[in-house]
Amino acid sequence: MSGAWHRKDLLSLRELSAEELNQVLSTAKVFKEILGRPIKKVPSLQGRTVVNLFVEPSTRTKISFELAAVRLSADVVSLDKDSSSLRKGETLSDTAKNLEALQAGVIVIRHRSAGAAHFLSQRLKASVINAGDGAHEHPTQGLLDTFTIQERLGKLEGVRVLIVGDIIHSRVARSNLWALTKLGAKVTLVGPPTLLPREFEELGVKVSYNLDEEMEQADVINLLRIQHERMVQARLPSVGEYAGLFGLNLDRFQRCKPGVLLMHPGPVHRGVEIASELADGPQSVILDQVTNGLAVRMAVLYLVSGGRGLGES
Repeated sequence: MSGAWHRKDLLSLRELSAEELNQVLSTAKVFKEILGRPIKKVPSLQGRTVVNLFVEPSTRTKISFELAAVRLSADVVSLDKDSSSLRKGETLSDTAKNLEALQAGVIVIRHRSAGAAHFLSQRLKASVINAGDGAHEHPTQGLLDTFTIQERLGKLEGVRVLIVGDIIHSRVARSNLWALTKLGAKVTLVGPPTLLPREFEELGVKVSYNLDEEMEQADVINLLRIQHERMVQARLPSVGEYAGLFGLNLDRFQRCKPGVLLMHPGPVHRGVEIASELADGPQSVILDQVTNGLAVRMAVLYLVSGGRGLGES
């Protein structure tokens, strides 16, 4: 690893270079090793305060960031919309500035509006980490997915990755495709035409509307959930029809490569995106993704707080 991390914030993977992506992945690898020790806590952020501001609901990401900050010995405060003054009509900017005035060093934000993290980063001296903004990006999910593939397959260059499902509404798909293509993977997006515009080809990926044609060559299949809260109903005739065309069932799985990795960012709709037997089977790395998310988020908190890549001289 060479050079220090120069960014105050982590807002999107689109703006990161391959070198920066590799620096996060290398730092996460060190933290994963630390998490395997009997004593899993390090003093890297001792005396720093991390605020998790989750204006949009979350379980996995919120808990993962909380644990990551605790493992780094930071003081942690978590807020959601209902427990903050946002409910009383305070603006997002005023809420964040008040948190900064209380010596918050890092603000982790999830928001239903695309660009919310960028908006705050321009107004605060504190570091801002995007934990998901609308249908724009989810940088740490993209990083943990990339880390999981690299860990399990030993490489990213030339790896064939299918991302299947509700692409148009998916911040996960966007962050994944930016990270994976910059690090040499071959990405194909698969889904119904109403949820996958051809314009995605302009981002350097292949677009396909036929899962059966694509899955036999895939090294990784990342299945996304149907996002009903983002008004998919008007774009999807029925969940049953979707499952029949784009769900990974046992019959389809028999035609996949031996050793194919099965991924899902969660929450999993069993029997829709993926059969339960496959979600719980030996090719599934869904729980590995959750575990790796902790190491990746420790790495991101560490780097935006001014830490150099671990292991540097």
